[in-house]
Amino acid sequence: MHIIIATFIVSAVLALVLGFLLGFFKKIFHVETDPTVEMILNALPGSNCGACGYPGCAACAEAIAGGLAPVTACTSGGADVTKAVCAIMGVEAEADTRVAVLLCQGTTEKTMNKADYIGVKTCRAVKISVNGLKLCDYGCIGMGDCEAVCKFDAIHIGKDGLPHVDYSKCTGCNACVKECPQKILTTVSNVQKGAIALCSNRNPRKAQVIKDCKAGCIKCGKCEKVCPVKAIRIVNGIPLVDYSLCNSCNDCVKQCPTKVLALTETVIQPV
Repeated sequence: MHIIIATFIVSAVLALVLGFLLGFFKKIFHVETDPTVEMILNALPGSNCGACGYPGCAACAEAIAGGLAPVTACTSGGADVTKAVCAIMGVEAEADTRVAVLLCQGTTEKTMNKADYIGVKTCRAVKISVNGLKLCDYGCIGMGDCEAVCKFDAIHIGKDGLPHVDYSKCTGCNACVKECPQKILTTVSNVQKGAIALCSNRNPRKAQVIKDCKAGCIKCGKCEKVCPVKAIRIVNGIPLVDYSLCNSCNDCVKQCPTKVLALTETVIQPV
């Protein structure tokens, strides 16, 4: 009994001493917090997605307050967050709201798998081990690495084997773009207009492209020829659009034999 009482007394004294020391050192080593940083941090979404290039919202807030990052640094927060940060910093800026787009249409119906795969079920593992599952080496692997890293529940693998983006949720945080080993996810402005090539197959051999995927770009060049404003050209096997010239006339989309081209404004639609 005496041992229990003695233990209790010693524990209480130690707790009291440690509490006093913690309070003492907190006061001695206290660092004043910049109120601007606190206000910016409160305005940020708190997702810590890393799209701004900083490890978290706190670091991003410090960078903005210190002039090391622009007031538009938080892409995942959208226009509302940019507006709030601008008000805190006393500046004006327009938010560049971006969303993810998949540059591939190689569904399970349009392209076949090379063989059955029994390894680690991630796109990165498949890419390293067998250079992709599908006959098209450039196509979406479909194991869902992009879905796994999305913190906003904005991208999911569909029954067709491809990731589908929910544009009512996508913040353009870029996490899926960075994670994709095939580099076939990109982000574009949510108000972008003009043609976009939904294919990443850079194989110059037309016959092989057709064999590998029914939705692949066959490098026929029709898009270049029919464009009335010369806004499109084939670069590294893929149609590249100059959006300063493109007027969404839709001529290239109509002429594309494998339906690789689409107007961005029809692709980016809330589900």
